[in-house]
Amino acid sequence: MKDKCFLVTGSSSGIGRAITIKLLDSGAKVIGIARNHSKPKLEHKNYLTYSIDLSKFNDLEKIIKKIIQDHPEINGLISNAGYGEFGPLENFSVNDISSFFSMNLTSHIIITKCLLPHLKKKEIGDIIFMGSEASLTGEKNGTLYCSAKFGLRGFSQALRKDVSNSNIRVCIINPGMVRTNFFNSLKFSPGEDINNAVSEEDISNAVLSILTLGRNTVVDEINLSPLKKVIKFK
Repeated sequence: MKDKCFLVTGSSSGIGRAITIKLLDSGAKVIGIARNHSKPKLEHKNYLTYSIDLSKFNDLEKIIKKIIQDHPEINGLISNAGYGEFGPLENFSVNDISSFFSMNLTSHIIITKCLLPHLKKKEIGDIIFMGSEASLTGEKNGTLYCSAKFGLRGFSQALRKDVSNSNIRVCIINPGMVRTNFFNSLKFSPGEDINNAVSEEDISNAVLSILTLGRNTVVDEINLSPLKKVIKFK
């Protein structure tokens, strides 16, 4: 992986941080995007960071293109950034809904759109989206979250067909509940037993496995579930 360089969104915490560490340990270079990189900041000679609010679109395209210009060695994207909102649909304001989809769906599409010409020119690339079990089945109080993840899954499937002739592989990983700060602001979390959550380590291992397969093989989708699904309500 020493000749690889990946743009990773949401790299400062949770799943994104675990993936970033795994990639760095494998010898890859990582360009990390997050709103805040000080929690605590990850220090590594091959890790460069940009502080960006991906839900603000005014300058997003310009910023991503500048990152690509500054780092032409980028040959992959791990599109991971996002947050959760759950509850009855009528409890969300129009602004809540707009902001949620901006972050959890539209930002993924815009960043991919900006990166595609670069990857097509290099005639090689990997794009991995962090989906969710919520992209597979609609659940109660999940109208926003399920809709965004269903959309991301559909985008991934369509994109894969669009770019395969350019030697670009596209995959989406759909984990069940993972014990991260994702649940800090929510009213539920995985049960306390280790078997009630997918580990960040297993997700980062899945990412590395996808990336190290021969170029003739594409992993379309990976679904990861806890051995025993238990939800704890706060």
